[in-house]
Amino acid sequence: MPPKRKRKIAPPVIAVDRIGDLPDHMLQHVISFLPAQAAVRTCMLARRWRHLWRSTSGLRIVSLHDKCYYYADVQELRKFVDHLLILRERTDLDTVEIKFGEFSQDDMPYLNLWIRFAVMSKVRALTVHLDGSLFLYLDPLVSQHLRTLDLEGVGLEESVLDFASCPALEDLKMCRCDINAGRIASRSLKHLSIFGCRSDLDCRIHVSTPGLVSLNLADFAGKTPFLGNMALLERARVYLSDSCEDDCLNYDSGALCGANDNACAVCLDNNDGRSDCVILGGISNAKHLELLSEGGKATFTRDLKHCPTFSKLKTLLLNEYWCEAPGLDPLACILKNSPVLEKLTLHLFSWGPSHKVEIKGSYSRVEGATAISEHLNIVEVKCNVVDEKVLKVLKFLCSFNIKTVSVIKVVDMSISSTLVSTSTNF
Repeated sequence: MPPKRKRKIAPPVIAVDRIGDLPDHMLQHVISFLPAQAAVRTCMLARRWRHLWRSTSGLRIVSLHDKCYYYADVQELRKFVDHLLILRERTDLDTVEIKFGEFSQDDMPYLNLWIRFAVMSKVRALTVHLDGSLFLYLDPLVSQHLRTLDLEGVGLEESVLDFASCPALEDLKMCRCDINAGRIASRSLKHLSIFGCRSDLDCRIHVSTPGLVSLNLADFAGKTPFLGNMALLERARVYLSDSCEDDCLNYDSGALCGANDNACAVCLDNNDGRSDCVILGGISNAKHLELLSEGGKATFTRDLKHCPTFSKLKTLLLNEYWCEAPGLDPLACILKNSPVLEKLTLHLFSWGPSHKVEIKGSYSRVEGATAISEHLNIVEVKCNVVDEKVLKVLKFLCSFNIKTVSVIKVVDMSISSTLVSTSTNF
């Protein structure tokens, strides 16, 4: 009989603690992404982990509720957070997140104390998101290190929004905030987002941020903020919703009364004596613009009476607001004052992101002087149905020698036949 082959014995499996092999600073970085309660519990993993949580570079003060850590009550975590801050090492913090739902007047001093602790720890990125029925009014911030500030559901007074004491601040986001200040000022700020905020002031908020690179101003409730000069601006999006209080008092037939002898008080507003333009003057240096407005808002139309030249503008997105006037004067005005425009997009009665109809065209050069940019290579019109209002815009574009290239997407075939029967040009 042939000799029996010896079975190969597999080598014993040796458990290797890959995570434990990491150096302390890397473990502390990982722990920084955990809610504070979970970060503290890592002290139970092994002797080496006992004190790692005390020197993490990030701190997240939130609830541990499943998929709902955003909506904790402050009172639930008061004692825990107070002890946490006492026991932490006095190391610098890169990021701090404070996210809560309901809170009471009694909780406000605690919240401001925790924010002050973050600032004293030289935090670079501070997030404060509150979703309660009250606004937390922040104490003034003084920091040489703060670069990013993300606020939601807080109240802001002028002493807070003057960021002269935060010379490194570059990114400011404000969402659903109550702004009780006449001025937002920062020389260092590069990115500013004001979304869903409100102001009950009778005067306009003056935004003075000369170094701004990007701006998002959307759904502001109250008088539209006045934008100061932003010479370095690259990109801006401005959306004036129904919450905007710059309503033309004579708007009833789809047209604004404008700045004429019969104009209403809103259309004749002197913008608190600052300038002829509220919005357009400040963002006239942008390369990419989105200008959207609900019907009846006087802000853009009044600005166009003193329309600046958009000397750097490459791409422009507008909605049907710019095509409401009988002669489409607002659209014509901004096109004539954009000498290097390369792409124009019109969202007509369709917010998207999907549109039933997308029509693409381009400018056809002609001899002699031209009324609009010779660089206009792409013109897009997006809508859900080609009705009389849309056809009016298409024919208007033809007057500027803009030709149809293609109909990119048609969901309803009856729309296609409408387009074919209208004109070879748009």
